[in-house]
Amino acid sequence: MTFEQFETLSFYLGISALFLLIGLAIKDVLKTGNVPLFGKIMVWLVLFLGCAGFLVKGLIQVFFDS
Repeated sequence: MTFEQFETLSFYLGISALFLLIGLAIKDVLKTGNVPLFGKIMVWLVLFLGCAGFLVKGLIQVFFDS
C-alpha cells in the first residue's frame, strides 16, 4: 500500500467515523426530544448511509488504485 492509498483510506475512514459519531449523538438527542417519526427516519438514513457510503468509497478507491 502506497502512502497515497493509505492517506485516502484514512481520510474516508475518518469521515465515516465522524458520520457515525454525529449519528450516535443525534440519536441520543432524538431519544429525549419530541421528534416525529419521519424526522427520526431521515436522520438515520442520512447519517448512517453517509457513514457507510464514505467507508465503501474509500475502500473501493484504494482497491482500484492498486
